[in-house]
Amino acid sequence: MRVADFDFHLPEGLIAQEPAPTRGGSRLLVLDRAAGTVRHESFAALPSLLSPGDLVVLNDTRVFPARLLGHRVPSGGAVECLLLAPRAADTWDALVHPGQKLKPGARVVFERPGEPGRLFGEVLERHFHGRRTVRLWTEDGEDVATAIDRIGHIPLPPYIKRDDGPADRERYQTVFARERGSVAAPTAGLHLTDALLAALAARGVERADLTLHVGFGTFKPVRSDTVDEHQVEAERFTVSPPTALALSRARRLGRRVLAVGTTTTRALESLVIDESGDVQAASGDTGLFIKPGHEFRVVSALLTNFHLPRSSLLMLVAAFAGREAVLAAYREAVEREYRFYSYGDAMLVL
Repeated sequence: MRVADFDFHLPEGLIAQEPAPTRGGSRLLVLDRAAGTVRHESFAALPSLLSPGDLVVLNDTRVFPARLLGHRVPSGGAVECLLLAPRAADTWDALVHPGQKLKPGARVVFERPGEPGRLFGEVLERHFHGRRTVRLWTEDGEDVATAIDRIGHIPLPPYIKRDDGPADRERYQTVFARERGSVAAPTAGLHLTDALLAALAARGVERADLTLHVGFGTFKPVRSDTVDEHQVEAERFTVSPPTALALSRARRLGRRVLAVGTTTTRALESLVIDESGDVQAASGDTGLFIKPGHEFRVVSALLTNFHLPRSSLLMLVAAFAGREAVLAAYREAVEREYRFYSYGDAMLVL
């Protein structure tokens, strides 16, 4: 299958640059696979669209302010660093800019106007595609993670053409975020409010949580001509025994499992199901690329945002709902001026 088969026209003005004025105030396109229909709702209608006994699975990862701004020592040249994943003893995998000037041994200082303290860094190793291993420390012995949280910037996606602001610390984070570790939000969950979660529970919809730390690879463009040539980057995930038990029970009773987001879907479909049909808890890395032809074993409904043309995330949605049906729904969303991408509207596939 060709990557070009997943292209569609998207006017630039439909790429959301800000979240909806209020969390949960987005629109919701509902695609019914069995009926082959599309209808348009508000996101607040979600509880009425689900049934008692449905199991909603959330990704409780927490975005941290992984974008650091500073200068080189001693030249004073500007430096930008995006922390990707921790290694050990305050060393990190990172993307740095300008890469050609940040060789092993280079030292930098990160700070933020109006915030006390500084964070120091040294490039330890140089890797491909601008990646580095960096060591971070503070001058006063402050915990490095605390310093990052104070002076770091929220790593907004590259298609949001503005600097991050104070509001992004709240809005580019789900209300149920718990486990720190992502450099991008699980954006389908951004629409959910405490009130909506309570309404789902009151309707008899069950909930389970897992953790998948979203890496920068989620924005990796598909550069190959064919889908099969593309590889997605591995991401860390954990599915606890209680969540595995809830999944096993839902499957045994024939109940619907709604994955909130493509990250949740990827974690769920990476799980092992034993001979008795029970889902096994797991913790590790998944490099699963869900594309058309994938046989879904756990997920039976999907809540997601609208994705980029030719992206691996769009291919995942097409694998679940059918390429032609998804692209037709996207065309209708464009015609009705839905808002796209991370801060945009949502789509429910039943």
